[in-house]
Amino acid sequence: MPRPRKCRKVCRLPKTDSFFPAGCPKNSPVVILTVDEYETIRLIDHEGMSQEECSASMKVARTTVQQIYDHARKKLSIALVDGLPFRIEGGDYRICDGREPHCGCSGCRKRLQNFTSSKESLS
Repeated sequence: MPRPRKCRKVCRLPKTDSFFPAGCPKNSPVVILTVDEYETIRLIDHEGMSQEECSASMKVARTTVQQIYDHARKKLSIALVDGLPFRIEGGDYRICDGREPHCGCSGCRKRLQNFTSSKESLS
């Protein structure tokens, strides 16, 4: 029996969950990117984290992050090269609950709430 998959910690869901290339026929196959795959792309490519930092943030092993990241890049390349739409949904993840003392990424709801409340206290 295989080992159960561990949920990956995700700081926030994507702002946009679907992308459709201009001129793409409505009946084109859709590439599905999971939420945890999206999170690895966001943390490594957008936030500039290393795979080790990403693994610490997502609470999984670095080798797991490497596999997730490789799958995500492959799916994105298929969508870009073949001009296919893609959607972000599903996966094995849990949303950050804000209880950790330091999350480590700029997208965390806890950090965004602290930033908003500190701006309001300055007003």
